[in-house]
Amino acid sequence: MAEYDKAYKVLAKQEGISNSKAKELIDKGLVRAHGKKVMIARGEIPADTKFSVKEMAKIKVIFQDDDILALDKPCFMTSDEVAQKYPKYIMLNRLDKETSGVMLFAKNEEFQKKAIKEFKDNRVYKEYVAIVDGKVIETIEIDKPILTTKDRGMAKSKVDSKGKSAKSTIYPMLVEGNKSKVKVVIDTGRTHQIRVHLSNAGFPIIGDAMYGKVASNINRVLLHSKVTKIFDYTFESPEPKEFKVYDFN
Repeated sequence: MAEYDKAYKVLAKQEGISNSKAKELIDKGLVRAHGKKVMIARGEIPADTKFSVKEMAKIKVIFQDDDILALDKPCFMTSDEVAQKYPKYIMLNRLDKETSGVMLFAKNEEFQKKAIKEFKDNRVYKEYVAIVDGKVIETIEIDKPILTTKDRGMAKSKVDSKGKSAKSTIYPMLVEGNKSKVKVVIDTGRTHQIRVHLSNAGFPIIGDAMYGKVASNINRVLLHSKVTKIFDYTFESPEPKEFKVYDFN
């Protein structure tokens, strides 16, 4: 009869790392077994399970001057974890843990106040790219309010008339089979906005376990913050390789 143990303990033994480090890797979504992401570090699994562990990419600096720091955030890192590495600066925007791309920090309070006003007045241009399930062949404007609730500290959003206004515009880029690559421009910045809007429109994002469609060969939400424009600045993060070599078939 097969022996079972907690996933993080089996991983720690396989990789020769501490239990806490193994748990952290699983919590970050970096560990897969049997073609699927390991979701629960304390879940019981066969003791002879073989894991694959994805390496965390590094944070890259896109641009900085006396007022602003623009970073290229890797997936599997929370916005707060990025902020902890730049404690002198003030975070201006957040990205979900599995979303990669442009993240901005103010270097002083004066610039922070001006920048926050731009975000509040919807004057910041935010362009994303996503891979979705379904054929997107024309531009779609989604103007539906989003309500966010918290359950055990975890945020979950849905389209709801009681929510805050949210607008996303979806532009087709590439269609192959029943998958599409799309450009998404958002006028607002609600929690999980793009993921919820696309799912509600019938085009769930590939790799999104919460709102979208999981895929055996993809271990992240295929959503990337590509271009952000604020004041006279334009910042761009190149698409990660998952978006270029994705097997549409």
